[in-house]
Amino acid sequence: MSLTAERLNKISPSQTIAISTKAREMKAAGRDIISLSAGEPDFPTPRNIKDAAIKAIQEGQTLYTDVAGTPALRKAAAAKFARDNHLDYKPEEIIVSTGGKQVIFNAMVATLDKGDEVIIPAPCWVSYPDIVSLADGTPVTIPAGPNQGFKITAEQLEAAITPKTKWLMLNNPCNPTGAAYTAEELKALTDVLLRHPHVWIFTDDIYEKLVYDGFKFATIVEVEPKLRDRTVTMNGCSKAYAMTGWRIGFAGAPVALTKAMDKLQSQSTSNTSSISQAAAVEALNGPQDDVESMRQAFERRRDLVVSMLNQAPGIHCNTPEGAFYVFPSVTGCLGKTTKGGKLLNTDEDFVLALLEEEGVATVHGSAFLFPGYMRISYAASDESLKEACTRIQRFCQGLH
Repeated sequence: MSLTAERLNKISPSQTIAISTKAREMKAAGRDIISLSAGEPDFPTPRNIKDAAIKAIQEGQTLYTDVAGTPALRKAAAAKFARDNHLDYKPEEIIVSTGGKQVIFNAMVATLDKGDEVIIPAPCWVSYPDIVSLADGTPVTIPAGPNQGFKITAEQLEAAITPKTKWLMLNNPCNPTGAAYTAEELKALTDVLLRHPHVWIFTDDIYEKLVYDGFKFATIVEVEPKLRDRTVTMNGCSKAYAMTGWRIGFAGAPVALTKAMDKLQSQSTSNTSSISQAAAVEALNGPQDDVESMRQAFERRRDLVVSMLNQAPGIHCNTPEGAFYVFPSVTGCLGKTTKGGKLLNTDEDFVLALLEEEGVATVHGSAFLFPGYMRISYAASDESLKEACTRIQRFCQGLH
């Protein structure tokens, strides 16, 4: 008899975490490694947020909170949605979880039955299809390549919807591509969704504040308020406020679904950290100057990385609208052999050889259900990015 449950066979360990772990092991062994595989800002959490956490500890805010979050944080999240997105969520329609990933997990486990389908545009974050599978749902991916800006069209969405479709899961801006949908592009999708009232929408807006070139962010319910009663609008503090380790995600959703997610969370983790919640109140309500400083730094880094990658033979890199990733094609390098004698048949071969021979850690596109590409996180110092891109250029120049 097997120790592990059958459901575990439906999922794989996170390949982004696997690459980051391998890079750390090589670094610990003395290798000169530049890791561009992790999806987290390299900036410290802003001082005012850390001070709020220290104050909370000193004031004894160290006990259990309501499962769905403290009243102060649910109120702050509702105020954020109103201020930034023109969405009117009441505090009782807000749930706070241990990172955005738990919000997704709660929503899928609370709603999916065996055979229910979830539409996921690809390339996609590695956890989406596995969470759906773990919840007994069926992931249905829609491929969206660089020729369409890595964004699905209304026609593709219409064709993918079946009577079994339960959710559309949309990440905007997107991990791994950085692609972001304009309000007009979202409107084309919402027009389709209005024709299919059985389809719910989960929008992951975690990279909302990291958009560039004057891009104006929009979210589904903001574009089409009629979809409010079947949409989960998810956000969090990890990316915009450099708080990945604090583990704060939150969502606005209809009360019935919020209560269902609360019920599930009450029997898994209960509340997230009381100290993290106090810090998140300050993040959402306090000064936003640090967010803008980080955004400007990411925009500068994006331009640096795109320019240098497009000078590497066999690589082509689109300029993304948001997040802190680029998703260049490496297809021009496949079928070739490295200086170290490795034949590159796949994108995974490419990233492993790049790590072994040049000490640059990236993640292969296949991990994001889109072979022939790699994801690079430019959440690293300008110096590290310049050196990493120089090594990538050298690696590609040495292929034959």
